[in-house]
Amino acid sequence: MSAVYAGIDLGTTNSAICTYDGAELRLWKSPEQNDVTPSAIYYDRRARYVGRRAYDMAARDRDRAAVLFKRLMGTSTPIRIAGLEAPLTPEECSAEILRTLFGYLPAEVREQVQGTVITVPAAFNQMQKDATLRAAELAGIGAVALMQEPVAAVMSVMRARAGNGVFIVYDLGGGTLDVAIAEGIDGRVSLLAHGGIEMCGGRDWDRLISQNLVRPWLERTFALPENAVADPAYRTLFAVIDHAAERAKIELATRGEAAVSLSEAEVRLQDANGADLYVEVPLTTGELDALIEGKLRDSIAAVRETMAGVGLNPPDVDRIVFVGGPTQYRTVRDKVAFELGIAGALDVDPMTAVAEGAAVFAESVDWSSARRGRKAARGSVDGGGALALSFSYIARTPDPRSKLLVKAGGALPAGAEFQVDSLETGWSSGRQPLRDGATVELSLARPGDNHFKMFVFDAAGMPVELAADRITIARTAAAVDSIPASHSLGVEALDRLGGRPQLTWLVRAGDPLPKKGQLRFHAAESVRAGSQASLQFKLWEGEIVSPVGDNRFIGVLKITGQDFESGVIAQGAELLCDYEIADSGNIAMEVSVPSVGGTFRSGHSFYSAVEAHVDYSAAGRLVADEAERQQERLDAIAAKVDDPLLQQARGKLDEALALPADETDPEKAKQAMDRVHEAKRLLAGVRSRHLKAIRKMELDGCVAFFERHVREHARPSEQSQFDNAVRSAQRAIELNDAAFENYLEEMRGRNWEVLWRQDSFVLGRFRWLQDAPHLFLDQGEYRALCARGAAAARADDMATLREVVNLLEMRRIRSGDLDAADAGANIVVA
Repeated sequence: MSAVYAGIDLGTTNSAICTYDGAELRLWKSPEQNDVTPSAIYYDRRARYVGRRAYDMAARDRDRAAVLFKRLMGTSTPIRIAGLEAPLTPEECSAEILRTLFGYLPAEVREQVQGTVITVPAAFNQMQKDATLRAAELAGIGAVALMQEPVAAVMSVMRARAGNGVFIVYDLGGGTLDVAIAEGIDGRVSLLAHGGIEMCGGRDWDRLISQNLVRPWLERTFALPENAVADPAYRTLFAVIDHAAERAKIELATRGEAAVSLSEAEVRLQDANGADLYVEVPLTTGELDALIEGKLRDSIAAVRETMAGVGLNPPDVDRIVFVGGPTQYRTVRDKVAFELGIAGALDVDPMTAVAEGAAVFAESVDWSSARRGRKAARGSVDGGGALALSFSYIARTPDPRSKLLVKAGGALPAGAEFQVDSLETGWSSGRQPLRDGATVELSLARPGDNHFKMFVFDAAGMPVELAADRITIARTAAAVDSIPASHSLGVEALDRLGGRPQLTWLVRAGDPLPKKGQLRFHAAESVRAGSQASLQFKLWEGEIVSPVGDNRFIGVLKITGQDFESGVIAQGAELLCDYEIADSGNIAMEVSVPSVGGTFRSGHSFYSAVEAHVDYSAAGRLVADEAERQQERLDAIAAKVDDPLLQQARGKLDEALALPADETDPEKAKQAMDRVHEAKRLLAGVRSRHLKAIRKMELDGCVAFFERHVREHARPSEQSQFDNAVRSAQRAIELNDAAFENYLEEMRGRNWEVLWRQDSFVLGRFRWLQDAPHLFLDQGEYRALCARGAAAARADDMATLREVVNLLEMRRIRSGDLDAADAGANIVVA
């Protein structure tokens, strides 16, 4: 039974599945004989539908449907379906799509599948990748690995079109933009860089058509309520409008003219005057071009940013290959190619290229390894025997030829010869002189596995028996040498005992994957066996050097006293952190502590327990709070420095602040929070470019706070310590000394310690937390703590109130980045 490998493009709007046996690539169509399957689920009172029928029914009755859930992967935003007792998670919805796609394979093919590669956008963070793996587990798909969509697209391009040179893959799907830059040389591809935008795709076009063309037409033509979009009576209307807008968009791409059209029978609603509603809004290329201009501009900027990251200019690139449904619209191809000054090409089917590339890549994965590494490119066999021969060879290559090398463990008799024959084609190398270092070029007649047999003859021409005499060489469709990391990943550690937190990088964006290594740390605190104390290895994703908390929190590997039976991990004890990052970017990590003879593993993939549990259908106020905090920070910086990045950051925050605090659309809330993350990244860039001025601003702000709120409550010794720290911080600014952040943290900590002694401050803090339910995930626990705190406040029981406030502070979502990082770093860089 021959091995088969599967590739699945799990898309926002459409998904597809392919298989590959090393020679033949096959796309498996839906029951309707479509190449792609809509990522949609619909439940009626009797059955569940997945795919095309579900998508069509969803337009009529959105309450019973699940669509676009890929955009919410890695969160616990509930997907509520009318008639179901409990909401679904995004992972459960994705599992339905995966299960349906895998069901397209005949039973005999499913039995042959050795492993399945599922693609994810390059912009996906660790939580989203982990959620995708959980979806595959729920679907019951056996051995699974992830790979970035742009890598899959590159594999598909290399398989479809031989030739050397640098090319860009511009993959615009329903939900995301992925950009990949690759160099192909003789069938081998080096992925130079990839980037993209997480929430940018055809779905956004549909909304622009609905909001800017159809809704104004409806308001002019019919008597609708002032805020009809929020009126439950008209909810179905706007759902079917989105569906009709997508139909019109696709029709415009293929025919050049279209209309967003819905008959009275399809709408089945009346306006305030009793008139039957219908929709008939022409859609021209000029109108759509104007609507999507901003999105295209953002996508072109993303391509330029990716090119700049590897120092490429347009003349260095041979072509830009278009992948994804929206790229079938000619304006996209023409504008992107023209603006970048690079010739456009359609080397592959835009709708199925990612699934095809994933299947090709799946063949290269070593499915017997726990880490899902790639199969070895080189092989060897020990021929043994009296001559102590061994044979080394290139085991995997996209070339039609491979090489075999003879190695001898001792002296070889004069006149001895060897020969290599193909077991399929009758090709033979003929007899060659046998010597140490002899090579022969083997002809690979067919894609996939090619089998050969080696023969050795003595000086008399008689055969010499070999212990192993057969080898298999795979002629691959394409081979990728390395995959650049899409995000920087680092461990938070103190720069010295009592110092400031910084990131020690596991991998930087652009570094080749897979990657493994070891880092050395020391314990900043003692942990005794059996105690509740812990050492925390906190992982962050991002490039922001300071503050660390402005990066995206991934997760934490904790070593607690409960994890080892005896002994003490003393302060200063050596901690050896071994890590491995797969092609997909997923992390495996373990920490060895020689002093207690223990090894502690990360287990499942890292993800943030808090961010993974944010419900974006009720996160409007949370987003608004964070956007306002970052806007205040931006305004303060803008008063001190002038930098074009500030204007970009302000634009991102303006988009986020446009979200109503009571917004219930999870897509809009998630997109707004992503804009806040982008603004923070830009502000970090401003800080690094104007470090001295911004450090002075931060110091002035801290001092002003102390003078206004703290000094009168501080003891003389605390006032003196604060003043000394200010002078040290001022010197650090002048000397451009990294110790500045240490002094700043010391002063901020001093402020908190003094205020925490004041009953009025604790009471005020409780009142603030009492008015912020959106900052807590467990609402039951939150209400219980608030009730306990209110009772303590009435009884003037400040000890209990302090305890309650402390518990609330520990449990709230941190404004820095939904980070759940309750405790600071307590490991030190070695």
